[in-house]
Amino acid sequence: MKTLTRQNLSDILHGAVILGAGGGGELSEGLELIDVALSAGKSFNLVSLDEVPDEALICTPYFLGAVSPMSPEEEARYACLPRSAEHPMLAAYKGFQQHLGREFYGVTPCELGGSNTAAAFFPAAMSGHMLLDADPAGRAVPEITHSTYYLAGLPASPIFAANEFGETIVLDNVCDDRRAETLVRALSQVSRNDIAAIDHALPMRELRSALIEGTITKAMHLGEIWRDAVRNGANAASAVAAASDGFVAFTGVVADCRYETRQGFTLGEIRIAGSGAFAGREARVSVKNENMALWIDGRVFATIPDLICLFDEETGGSISNPDCHGGQQVSLVVLSGPEAFKTENGLEIFGPKYAGIDTEYAWSGS
Repeated sequence: MKTLTRQNLSDILHGAVILGAGGGGELSEGLELIDVALSAGKSFNLVSLDEVPDEALICTPYFLGAVSPMSPEEEARYACLPRSAEHPMLAAYKGFQQHLGREFYGVTPCELGGSNTAAAFFPAAMSGHMLLDADPAGRAVPEITHSTYYLAGLPASPIFAANEFGETIVLDNVCDDRRAETLVRALSQVSRNDIAAIDHALPMRELRSALIEGTITKAMHLGEIWRDAVRNGANAASAVAAASDGFVAFTGVVADCRYETRQGFTLGEIRIAGSGAFAGREARVSVKNENMALWIDGRVFATIPDLICLFDEETGGSISNPDCHGGQQVSLVVLSGPEAFKTENGLEIFGPKYAGIDTEYAWSGS
C-alpha cells in the first residue's frame, strides 16, 4: 500500500488529463475534490491488485454527462430546483452501500481523466477505503460500454446514481452495458448534463482479470514527466510523447473550434492551421467528449482507440474539451491506445467505425 501525497495526486491527475485525450473532465474539478478530502484529514491509499482479497467488494464511481456548458435557456430549466448540501458522489457512495447492505473495500476509476479519476478517489478517501491501481479503460472514453468490463461480459447493474438536486436512483436488472449507457445518459440529461453514478459493484475475484493493471501509477509517472518538462522549460508535448512511445503528429494554430451539447455528449470539431515544419498544411480533430479522430490534409491520420492529445505550446498544458479556442498555438501528440481495444471485439465497440469513419484501424506511428 502507498499513501499518496498531494504531489502524487496532482501528478496522477495531470497524467490522467493527458491520457484523457480531451475527455475525462476538468482538472480543476478533480483537484478540488482531492483538496476537500485532504482538508478533512483523509488519506488516499493506493493498492496493487495483488494486495486486494478475492472477496473484497469493489465499485466504479464516475461522473457522466457532457463537458460543454449549457445555454442560459437550458440553465433556466433548473433554476427552481433545490440544491442538496451533500456532494452527489458522496450521496451515491453512501446510498449504494446501504442498498447493498455491505461496505466497499475500494474503488477503481471508470477511466483516466482530470475529474473522473478523482471522482472515484474522492468517496473512497472520505470513507477510508482503498484506491486500486487499475481501471477498465486505460484512457478516457465516451460511454459505459467502452470498457474491459463490457468486453469481459461483467454486469454493470445494480447502478446507483445521484444528482445535485438530492435525487437518488437505483437501476437494477439492467440487461447489459449498452442499456446501462442509455439509462444513465438519460438521467444525466435531466440532471444538468452531469450525474454521479456507481456501477460494477463486484467481488475482486470477478474483476481481477478484466481490469487494466497499473494505470494509476502510469498516470503518475506521465504527470511527473510533464511537470519536469514544464519546470525545466522543455517542450512538454515532446517529453510526453517520448515517454509514452508516441510522437508529435502536428503543430499549428487553432483556426476554428466548435462545440455543442447533443444527446448528453459534447460534440465538436477543431481545425488547426499548420506552423513551423507543418506550415501550409491543415489538421482536423473530431470530438465526442474525447478526441475521436485526426485528419491531416484531408486524410485520416489517427483514430480511436489511439489517443489524440492536444497541448498548449505556450503553457505546456494538456488541453481538455471544451477548452480549446481560436488562436491557440498547439501540438498534437498521438499515443498508442490500450491493447484491449485493439482486439477484434475491442475495435468493434471503440474503433474507427464508432468515430463514424469507414476505414480499418491502423497505428499511425508505424
